[in-house]
Amino acid sequence: MTTWLIANPKAGDGQRGADFWSPRLTDAGVTGLEICDLEDQGWMRRVQSDDRVLAAGGDGSVNRAAALCLDTGATLGILPSGTANDFARNLGLPEDPVALCELIASGKTHWLDVARFDDQIFLNVAHIGLGTWPVRESSGQTKRLLGRFSYVATLLRRVTDKRGFRAIIECENGTIAGRWLSIAVATGAFFGGGNEIPEASANDGQLDIVAVKPRSLLRLLLTFLRVRILRRSPGHTDTIVHLKSPWSRVVTRKPKTVTADGDVAGKTPLDVTCQPGCLNVICEQVVST
Repeated sequence: MTTWLIANPKAGDGQRGADFWSPRLTDAGVTGLEICDLEDQGWMRRVQSDDRVLAAGGDGSVNRAAALCLDTGATLGILPSGTANDFARNLGLPEDPVALCELIASGKTHWLDVARFDDQIFLNVAHIGLGTWPVRESSGQTKRLLGRFSYVATLLRRVTDKRGFRAIIECENGTIAGRWLSIAVATGAFFGGGNEIPEASANDGQLDIVAVKPRSLLRLLLTFLRVRILRRSPGHTDTIVHLKSPWSRVVTRKPKTVTADGDVAGKTPLDVTCQPGCLNVICEQVVST
């Protein structure tokens, strides 16, 4: 069995690449370690089904490693080293690097869901509208200085000057049409740098569709705080809609940018299907909110 350690040098925290993780993994007892680069694809042809692929990076880097694991049957391991790391939060991974490396060495795994759209996948969330702007506007320097708060800073700059967009959301429970500020389709319980989705997990076989309507900043903040405090799904209100479904389709009047796991992924319409329990991931547990 080979343990492939891959690192994205552009991840938000440049101090946690292969040079950071390699000695700690070795000390924890991880054997057969080979260091490789996401940009050099030659090694990918050598990955076998009993191998482990460890991704040191943010959600975008993990997405690419997961696609490789789905193609080969290998097991995915996460070494959080990027900006948002929402997928890592779904796994309840230890924050202490030593404890995390010991978990990797233990080989404990769970099967997680993957969202498929077009010929792509996402493990965490796809955004349309306001939620795409942190990816489109946050510079590398801003991410390094502010970390996960670079996402929040970009949203605050944008939230007051957006009138929203018209879209139709289709899912197993029906169809909703309206004007929206943001639409997020998530597979797990966290998005946007740690924002929690109530009553969600990354292995429930469901997508969580969270759609926000254009409202004043104060009203949006009050709604956000109410959801955080009550920690239950808001359902369908005059500010936010939360739906659960194994599939979703979003159609906009004009083509809108779609981002997935921190990268620009195309334009609407967005057709997403949840593929349940198809990705084997190293973790102690899968977080449920």
